[in-house]
Amino acid sequence: MEGFVEFTNRCQGRDQLFRATQYTCMLLSYLIENKADKKKLVMKLKQLESSMSSGRKMFRLGNVVHALVAARRAAELPEVVPRLFLTGSHLSRALYLVCDAVLWLRSVGLRPHLDKPKWHAWATKCYYCSLLMNLARDWYEISWRLEQAALEEKAKENSVWQKHGEELNGVKSDGLHSFLCQLFQILKRNPPLLLDLVKNLCDLSGPLDTLGIYKTNPGVIGFCGILSSLVGILTLASPHLKLKQ
Repeated sequence: MEGFVEFTNRCQGRDQLFRATQYTCMLLSYLIENKADKKKLVMKLKQLESSMSSGRKMFRLGNVVHALVAARRAAELPEVVPRLFLTGSHLSRALYLVCDAVLWLRSVGLRPHLDKPKWHAWATKCYYCSLLMNLARDWYEISWRLEQAALEEKAKENSVWQKHGEELNGVKSDGLHSFLCQLFQILKRNPPLLLDLVKNLCDLSGPLDTLGIYKTNPGVIGFCGILSSLVGILTLASPHLKLKQ
């Protein structure tokens, strides 16, 4: 089992490269699609985008096991909130990958009569649910660090700056500015959390558009996909930048 999981980890690197190429083609074809002299290039880019998408489905065939193993490990986490969000995220991702595998069977002709729109909708909903769980986990991590920073600041005030209480209260009155400054400092000091948040927010653009929750265009989805893929490649190349599960 461990060997299989290690194999799927290697496949994730190829998947991220294919994904970056796919979304680059999407962005480029969107930027030049209205130019009359670029019609052939747009067609080639869309064909390459489709090929990259099909290739990624093949690389992801074994990732259901990887997601289930990750869910089992998450279920053993000591803290209740991360355990709930991460287990739910991995299980939702496993369901998404099952739907994705079924769609791959249709694309290669093994299930030609499959209801593609229905399975695609199910896959998108499972992926969307997984992303929401990931973002909830990210916000939990941020909230915990904000609370710790507030406690440290309060202790600092009580022990060192008590005589400047009025001045400090004046600074505290600007709640939004103080919150944003603390948030910036927390994300700056925790690159894995920042990268995970950026990746999840970028990935959200696709399902939001597909499900009709927030319509956008292929240019935005392509740009967000490229950024998310680069983050994925970076965390695979430098595992210390990946948020610990």
